[in-house]
Amino acid sequence: MKYKRKNSISIKTFIEEFGEGFSEHVKEKLMELDSRSFLTRKEFENRLDIKHVEHLKYDSSNSLMDSDSTKSTKEYAYGEFEVVEGDLYLSEKCLESKEFIEAPGVGNMYNELDSHDMIEDNGRNLKKLNENNIDYVVDTILSICPEVSQKYLDIVKGMVERSNNR
Repeated sequence: MKYKRKNSISIKTFIEEFGEGFSEHVKEKLMELDSRSFLTRKEFENRLDIKHVEHLKYDSSNSLMDSDSTKSTKEYAYGEFEVVEGDLYLSEKCLESKEFIEAPGVGNMYNELDSHDMIEDNGRNLKKLNENNIDYVVDTILSICPEVSQKYLDIVKGMVERSNNR
């Protein structure tokens, strides 16, 4: 039987799948992202973009991916994690496509990280995340990734209540 990989996963699933070598502090800090974000992957199983759970769209008419000046909206990617040989890294770039664009501030977050533990993997420059910089990265993502709306919270609450009543 062939296993079909999930292309969208929660932070919790990400930690279960890749976090064996992560410290407890790194795992706990990553879990702070769980309530408002999820991860998506395309080409590489170990490269995941951080997205908002509500799929919010923003004006992207100035995007490099837009070939003309037409108005368009896209979802933001709030960073890209990659796990290489059990270590967690932040990528210099996020996935950009017809549907997604890098959120403002992601490039600054990457540039502010210490560059002592840098690698290049599959065409991406990566900086290692660890006990010393995970707080900064997660706090920065949380500062640019919006809170979830009350409507979303109500929907999730209703789903949980219905599943508990079975």
